[in-house]
Amino acid sequence: MNCYECAQSGRTTVAVAVCRVCGAAVCPEHVRSESVVIRGTAQPGEVIHDRPARRLTCPVCREAEQAE
Repeated sequence: MNCYECAQSGRTTVAVAVCRVCGAAVCPEHVRSESVVIRGTAQPGEVIHDRPARRLTCPVCREAEQAE
């Protein structure tokens, strides 16, 4: 699979990730990564663990989310 963002500018670059919002394939140059905490609960409101996770998005979705 190739990077969608690169294809828009006429380049062919192998993708390394898929945007979790829109599903576009992205290369290392275009992938946006952030850490998020996943919280598990035993009962409503009672946190039993916090686990770090990655959230990968394309530049377009990342910009849209930050504009909110």
